[in-house]
Amino acid sequence: MGPISRRAALHRLGGLSAALVAAPAFAQSAWPNKPIRYIVPFAPGGTTDILGRIAGEKLAPILGQPVVIDNKAGQGGSIGAAELARAVPDGYTIGGGTISSHAINASLYSKLSYDPITSFAPITMYATQPNVLLVHPGVPAGNLAEFIRLLKASPDKYGFGSAGSGTSQHISGELFKSMAGVAMQHIPYRGSGPMMTDLLGGNLQVAVDNIATAIPHMKSGKLRALAVTTASRSQAAPDVPTFAEQGLTGYELSSWQAVFAPAGTPQPIIERLHTEIARILKLPDIQKRFADLGLDPSGMAPQELAAVVRTDVPRLGKVVRDSGAKAD
Repeated sequence: MGPISRRAALHRLGGLSAALVAAPAFAQSAWPNKPIRYIVPFAPGGTTDILGRIAGEKLAPILGQPVVIDNKAGQGGSIGAAELARAVPDGYTIGGGTISSHAINASLYSKLSYDPITSFAPITMYATQPNVLLVHPGVPAGNLAEFIRLLKASPDKYGFGSAGSGTSQHISGELFKSMAGVAMQHIPYRGSGPMMTDLLGGNLQVAVDNIATAIPHMKSGKLRALAVTTASRSQAAPDVPTFAEQGLTGYELSSWQAVFAPAGTPQPIIERLHTEIARILKLPDIQKRFADLGLDPSGMAPQELAAVVRTDVPRLGKVVRDSGAKAD
């Protein structure tokens, strides 16, 4: 091969290499060019579902593509989380994750088909919030002390509902039982929505739920709130005392809500989603809605959310073991 043809060949090879390098960048820069699936690992009506729909509604016009909500409920968020972990990491599947699906379940279930730490690419945390112990108005207890006396007088007469085994609501209830020395059967549902229907209808007498889904019914008087699970009272319901200030010293459990992608999702996509969602969380209408629901907005960076998960898996594992909770 003469010098001219060799030079031409090298030029063509160089052009091909440049094209190969540019192809992924081009494909990535075109994201998104089709609808995005958003997996909600709980039934419609709960906090995770509410936040997924808020995010989807706000993201769609920003990204120029629909965000399609897909509820995959069961096992404290584990079924939906497992499906998210298996999804192709191309930016077209994201999903809600909670303190349950991404921390508690690692200790509560003997086998999970995903690893909360390594199976996901964290995007951001939406918010933290208290859980609240609720009773139907027909339960003859106006405060936590009266409720504890009622439970001790009639062991196992009352069961408490939660959004599912392994949820923060479940563990909050188990921690209450353990610290108060009372007996109640756990009644898991496939999400807060169906549980709340039974509680409001009187088919269920006691429940623990996120304050975001409980507060409308607390304010209307349809449900009675006995205690919040956080160390301090919620600004959304300042008249509801904490467990700790009612005698259960040291009781504290905050719930968090976040959004994840499958591990391996391109970092520029993760960064774009974090940027847009963090911006959405600062919008005045969203700030007001979160405040009304008792949610404390976050918007933390992906690496900060990763650190929360790494910390909470062992921390809440101890809470699960100390409470004696088991998956149903």
